[in-house]
Amino acid sequence: MKLEDIRREYLAGGLHRESLSEDPFEQFKLWLDQAVASGMADPTAMTLATVSPEGQPSQRIVLLKHFDSEGFVFYTNFGSRKAEDIAHNPRVSLHFPWHSMERQVKIEGLAMRVPVAESLQYFLSRPRDSQLAAWASQQSRKISSRQALLMQYERMKEKFAAGQVPLPDFWGGYRVVPSVFEFWQGGGSRLHDRFEYRFSTASSSWEANRLAP
Repeated sequence: MKLEDIRREYLAGGLHRESLSEDPFEQFKLWLDQAVASGMADPTAMTLATVSPEGQPSQRIVLLKHFDSEGFVFYTNFGSRKAEDIAHNPRVSLHFPWHSMERQVKIEGLAMRVPVAESLQYFLSRPRDSQLAAWASQQSRKISSRQALLMQYERMKEKFAAGQVPLPDFWGGYRVVPSVFEFWQGGGSRLHDRFEYRFSTASSSWEANRLAP
């Protein structure tokens, strides 16, 4: 089959302005709750896009671990490529691809580190194996082999065999503070429904507008 012949209609339902919340955070919570309830795999998985100092965009999937009216939180190694990009340019984009519901959410905003106490609280909630993995991995750095990584993991397991695994000083969270939301619902004949929320400093409120598909 030719790639150009792969297509389907999006007929799960439309999206209307009157059905949207005035608050994009509330609208996101509604859709996230529905995505979780649907039983789809990894509803909290989101693509994080950053830009390098040379202007090269880069994307990867991370997991949303918390969100509220202050923003969207994920965790990573501060030596990773994503963290280095953010240190240079905190402007990032998030994308939630809820394909089975024919929905997408895109968020643009600024990423900033969360307080250490917040990172510690989350780190202590992780399974012990995940805590040890954070110590073992020099994220985004070249390694000689998978065996070398596993050996480093075993060394960390021995090092912290007695007692609690401490929070690494090179690991923690980022909060993405949104300035733009876009909610996308698939529509028939490629006439999708798109609504964009932008925060207006003039009115100190979110303004929603329909976008052409």
